[in-house]
Amino acid sequence: MSVPDPRIKLTYRDYANTPDDERYELLDGELIRMTAPAEIHQRVSILLGWRLIEFVTENGLGRVYQAPFDVVLSDTDVVQPDLLFVSNERAHGVTAANVQGAPDLVVEILSPSSAERDRTLKRRLYARHGVREYWIVDTDARTATVLLLRDGGFEAAATYGEGETLKSPTLPGFALDVAALFQ
Repeated sequence: MSVPDPRIKLTYRDYANTPDDERYELLDGELIRMTAPAEIHQRVSILLGWRLIEFVTENGLGRVYQAPFDVVLSDTDVVQPDLLFVSNERAHGVTAANVQGAPDLVVEILSPSSAERDRTLKRRLYARHGVREYWIVDTDARTATVLLLRDGGFEAAATYGEGETLKSPTLPGFALDVAALFQ
């Protein structure tokens, strides 16, 4: 029996050949199988996505996408954020198949199988590739943390809980009652 060589990294080409009936991400050349999200995850994703789409469309700011939609950050890094916003300025990276390069805003809604990866590995990955703003939505704590890119890393701008209004520096004028996400 052969042992996989840890120095070998998979690429976008390998990723593109995965089965269509399963969901994967490619993180630093490692293929990660994604599990189906729970009901609360789906509900929060739809509500937040709807609010983002409504705001972005009304203001002509760009495009909002929901998973599964590939974001190709590099040949060895392909992610499927729960939600992402690509401004008009970065719209040249949007293709029929995926987004090439960093979106302006990425949202990850924590799931038990991905929470640690979203808080650590993907946080570093998004910063390294130039995502301007990263939201981490915690359905257990009923919070949303807004992180901003500063000096090559993310700094927490604010953590919003129920009874508070989430605001986005990347989307000036966007405001969301956090409690509405967890109805």
